[in-house]
Amino acid sequence: MRTEAHTGGRVLVADDDAAIRRSLQRGLRLDGFSVSLADGGRAALAAVRDGAPDVVVLDISMPDLSGIEVCRTLREEDDDVPVLMLSALDEAADRVAGLQAGADDYLVKPFALQELVLRLRALLRRRPPAAGGRVRAGGLVVDPATREARLDGEPLALTRREFELLEAFARNAGLVLTRDQLLDRVWGYDFDVRTDAVDTFVSYLRRKTEAGGRPRILHTVRGVGFVLRDDRDGRGGPS
Repeated sequence: MRTEAHTGGRVLVADDDAAIRRSLQRGLRLDGFSVSLADGGRAALAAVRDGAPDVVVLDISMPDLSGIEVCRTLREEDDDVPVLMLSALDEAADRVAGLQAGADDYLVKPFALQELVLRLRALLRRRPPAAGGRVRAGGLVVDPATREARLDGEPLALTRREFELLEAFARNAGLVLTRDQLLDRVWGYDFDVRTDAVDTFVSYLRRKTEAGGRPRILHTVRGVGFVLRDDRDGRGGPS
């Protein structure tokens, strides 16, 4: 692993293709990032544990340990470092597999360097402290200070991205949010990207919020977007 000293954020690039590693290192350095390199999945895990990067760029297909396996391992270790997955595979099932493993974003090769830079900046963008403390929406309570969410008094085990998406819904309970609005508020994108990531993460949240036979609180508004509505207790809002 090799590191260059810059100030735009510490990026770990893991790819078994040396030419791609060098190309990304040069390009990202020019945009002010500090870049560390790993030539495989096991090296990437070691680099994350030793170097605490701000964001990780993982190739999905590496011979020793795939990007999906690396990401899944990090999440199992409760490491919520943002992960952007790179892949030559453009099938929906492949993108879903990456997101299910805990990736925050998925970029298909070939891609423009500037798109990668914009996505990394979105992942690195720090959200301001939440105003108004806990947010209540019916039986849902979201606490940004502790990063905890409870539904009907029961804790929800959420990934970082799932929590941020649920918080966005809770802060706008009763209001229909479009996919583009959610991408902007949760992912921070200000350019054209796939919106199916929103649907994927909404499905994750539904699976968790509806566990044990609980009624649905995240509803689809066909042709528009999604709304958080707990019909048992009314709209709710910041407390």
